[in-house]
Amino acid sequence: MKFINLLAQYHAYKQEIDTEIFNILENSSFIGGSQLEEFEKNLASFVGVKHAIGCSSGTSALDLSLKALKEDEKDEVIVPSFTFIATAEMVVLNGLKPVFVDIDAQDFNLNFENVKKAITPKTKAVIAVSMFGQMSDLESLNQLCEENQIILIEDGAQSFGASFKGRKSCSIAQISCTSFFPSKPLGAYGDGGAIFVNDDDLAQKIRILLNHGQTQRYKHEFIGINARLDTLQAAILNVKLKHFEKELEKRQVIARIYDENLKNCKVPEIKKHCISAYAQYSVLVENRAKVIEAFEKAKVPYAVHYPIPLHKQPCFKAFNDLTLKNTEFVTKHILSLPFSAFLNEDEQTRVIELFAKF
Repeated sequence: MKFINLLAQYHAYKQEIDTEIFNILENSSFIGGSQLEEFEKNLASFVGVKHAIGCSSGTSALDLSLKALKEDEKDEVIVPSFTFIATAEMVVLNGLKPVFVDIDAQDFNLNFENVKKAITPKTKAVIAVSMFGQMSDLESLNQLCEENQIILIEDGAQSFGASFKGRKSCSIAQISCTSFFPSKPLGAYGDGGAIFVNDDDLAQKIRILLNHGQTQRYKHEFIGINARLDTLQAAILNVKLKHFEKELEKRQVIARIYDENLKNCKVPEIKKHCISAYAQYSVLVENRAKVIEAFEKAKVPYAVHYPIPLHKQPCFKAFNDLTLKNTEFVTKHILSLPFSAFLNEDEQTRVIELFAKF
């Protein structure tokens, strides 16, 4: 059994993917070009925004978003502590100060009231992570940010394909990011990411920043970075995007079977008006070590997303004394189960039966 069955997915679309790769190799056009333009157009259409900008990773998407905002050093950015380090890492590397806040214990996303309390005159942005594939109430967060003249950024690295009140992830915040890391709901065959905006000027600036700040060849308007999405990844992702809606439907079915049959654990709560992309199917267990022991004995794969809160990481020593109750509880009890659109019935039954034994 695979934790995420990428090989089965490849075999399902093998002919289409192989054809795209062959055509690019024959053309020897590996950076930019029509395949990237087509993919960005299809991305924007899928999400429902004016601009979708491919970039080299979800991390570079966050980096470019913060660079494009021109915030001053020592400005504060509110972030959850329960997330992958890239969210806060890019804040620090852009000379800004992360302000860690606690999550909602039910859906593991930013708690609205905690965000509200954390806002100060130095707050310039809020990064809302759509954890495990489910979006926060971005409409309420957007309104809060507008009232306080703060930028809202959605870190949708795990939620591409999710929706809230019918609006797709990466379509609500002023600026949104996603990741195409291979294990994501829409995954490349290497690193990749995208940024989504409706503002023309902001989109143009991001495009300049991701190509070394160039406005013309060898003329550099800004200090930028090399964060281009290569053509091979764009072409592969474009094939997968054609099949993505069907995969999302399969993910809902598989998640529902887990919801209805798992015992001796707390299954994730999907909030009203939300459809999760289920980047992971993660549950809370009482004794994680005991469960992991059983999984390993049965040779069933698992993962822990994430075992250490960011505010307790060695690289964030200044925050180590901070207490975030929900975050710290979840990191001690969270466990991610095998999950993908290609998880078969027998494999899922094995996982469910393991939990029934506890």
